[in-house]
Amino acid sequence: MFLSRWEAEKRLQNFFFICLSPGEIVVNEVNFVRKCISAESNQDDPWGKLICTNFKVSFIPQEAPPKQKSQLSHLLLGEHDIPLTCLEQVVTVNDTKGKKKVLGSNQKLKFNPTELILYCKDLRIIRFCFDEAGPESARKVCLAIAHYSHPADLQLLFGFEYQGRRYHECKVNGSTPRGGMQTPIFDRPSDWDREIKRTSASEWRVCSINESYAISPSLPEYIVVPVSLADQDLKQYSLYFTDRRIPLWCWNHPNGSALVRMACIVDPLHQRKIDQRIFTAITKSHTQRSEVIRSDLDKCLPNIQDIQSAFVKVRQICVLDPFEESEERWLSSIDNSRWLEYVRAFLKHSAEIVYYLEGKNVSVILQEEEDRDLNCVVSSLVQLMLDPHYRSLIGFQSLVQKEWVMAGHRFLDRCNHLKKNYKEESPLFMLFLDCVWQMMNQYPAAFEFTEAYLTVLSDSMWIPLFSTFLFSSPKQRAQHLMDFAKNKAIPQGEDQVVYFPPVWEWSQQFSIKDQTLFNNPMYVGKGAACVQNGEVKTFRRTKKTYSSTLRGTATLMRNGLKEGEDTLTRRGSLVSELKSEFSAVKDESPSERFFRDWFSRPADQQGLLIPLSMPSHVALWKLFFLRWVPEACIPRGGPITAYHKLSQLVDEIEILQSQLRQYKGPSPGNTPLPSPSGPPSDQRRMYFKASYPDDPATTPDFFTSSFPFTPVGNLCRRSVYGTPISKFLNGARIWLSTETLANDTV
Repeated sequence: MFLSRWEAEKRLQNFFFICLSPGEIVVNEVNFVRKCISAESNQDDPWGKLICTNFKVSFIPQEAPPKQKSQLSHLLLGEHDIPLTCLEQVVTVNDTKGKKKVLGSNQKLKFNPTELILYCKDLRIIRFCFDEAGPESARKVCLAIAHYSHPADLQLLFGFEYQGRRYHECKVNGSTPRGGMQTPIFDRPSDWDREIKRTSASEWRVCSINESYAISPSLPEYIVVPVSLADQDLKQYSLYFTDRRIPLWCWNHPNGSALVRMACIVDPLHQRKIDQRIFTAITKSHTQRSEVIRSDLDKCLPNIQDIQSAFVKVRQICVLDPFEESEERWLSSIDNSRWLEYVRAFLKHSAEIVYYLEGKNVSVILQEEEDRDLNCVVSSLVQLMLDPHYRSLIGFQSLVQKEWVMAGHRFLDRCNHLKKNYKEESPLFMLFLDCVWQMMNQYPAAFEFTEAYLTVLSDSMWIPLFSTFLFSSPKQRAQHLMDFAKNKAIPQGEDQVVYFPPVWEWSQQFSIKDQTLFNNPMYVGKGAACVQNGEVKTFRRTKKTYSSTLRGTATLMRNGLKEGEDTLTRRGSLVSELKSEFSAVKDESPSERFFRDWFSRPADQQGLLIPLSMPSHVALWKLFFLRWVPEACIPRGGPITAYHKLSQLVDEIEILQSQLRQYKGPSPGNTPLPSPSGPPSDQRRMYFKASYPDDPATTPDFFTSSFPFTPVGNLCRRSVYGTPISKFLNGARIWLSTETLANDTV
């Protein structure tokens, strides 16, 4: 018995159910859509409904597949959901007519699409086929997706609607939306005061001259400056800096040296005068009145366009081209993209700055034209290498909040959320996360968090529900949230963190269970096997240092004047750099001796960490770049196998420790008995729990090298080549250039 189309559609509706967030509405939908996932045929492709809402693109399979055990379960996004802000390009294809078009906002589509290809900023490629769908319905849903993924204004992003509804719902329920916020936001003087106290920066103070953004729109309202500089002087000096960004204190070394960042001075006539006053004030803040070094990052590191170009190339290689990692051409193509070269460059230069702070006991000023891009990367990496506090989860989040969000990194422009200016787009934050992963890869016990955490953090840039990655400056954030509060009838004076929280409130995205995937079982930190004489070991600073694996630093300034000596020189000999005995080299510079001495000793996981930065030491971050590539997925393999065993072991140890703490002491007539169980399940730190003696010792079948993500449902390379659109995809050499394809329309 065959069903009519109307009966089939009614029956399909009984299967379909979409979970909508507060404020989310369905804009358009189409039935009888096939999601292309099979490598060789379409027999395994799921059929279902494609839906566009004001938040996401959602595919609802007709038959719900079994839940993937190896996949993070997002509380706001389903397995087949894509946030609209995550869409890089929306491409429609009519393979019978050989037509294709990249859709933008308010564009017309003069042909009925047979396929829809979604290119995502998290490197997914999703393809839908409209074999059986109504042509008009398919066309309308494609246009809706294109329109809502190109918002005309920041306030049209879904987060503004969602957080307004969420705030009032929480108030009605009597709960506080903020929950328990542990990460400092640095939007109030007390957060900066605690940081000054933590780093013993006694010669620095919190300054409030930028309250209500009276001095600079891109600086936070509260900044840290030398005690010797008066507010009136700072106001006068600000007139000579780009965007009036006066120098910002970042961090203090226990030896008294400080890390400072600043924009360029725009008036050459006052350059020397302002430099001398700023340098003198920073010198006075040093307990030993040590000199000050300046590093001009614009002259020694790749610019934002170079970084964007490299990222586009490596994305092309990993995502669009046929995947054959074993082939020499693939590996050389990765190298030729220059992405790993730029990662190395930032790691090297950050280590060079560490040498001056730690090895020479001098303060360093990081200078960049606007102080909002390269400075964010380098200042963060330097602090990560020097201070183990920032290698804890809360510490790392506070570092990002301090050096990126409150320092005015242009997240709105660099992420291109509104898709208006592609020339301003650049993955600076992604580059920073890659550098962090390189350090984690070399020192796996030094970080409290995992690479899964870093990957989830990068994905969160494309979920427009949190204030962290939506704005380009603290003032822009304050203005938009003030207007938002007024429009949503939120009481005046309410904390902005309450009604529009940052991404650090992970309970909005993941369950407590899934958040344990962020915990590194190998971490050696506070409270983790670092106890001496009953006291937890704290930040220990010894005169350790790095190695000659670093290259010459670019323009450095000493007390405002160019310096020609004591910079890190090139060493071309790989043998001398990697000799196990780290023997001294003739005519060795102080910096090379510093690095050689440091690498000749065991690394202190709770002290200074210097990453190796030769080409052989820097690897492709596979979990990020290859997690969606089915051909690159290794069943029952990858780092997850070691993570699984270590997590079980740590969980077993913590259960035994809990039992020992609860052990009942001897009493008259009683035999001491151990507590029958460890801590409650929801209080255990590890995702994988301790196994029992009768549990199988084999690796679980659902493990893959993409864990905790799954490439299932993403486009296979083999299925692309050989389809009617193969020529189309093969000709798009650089991520389907918008300019190229937009002109090829009908």
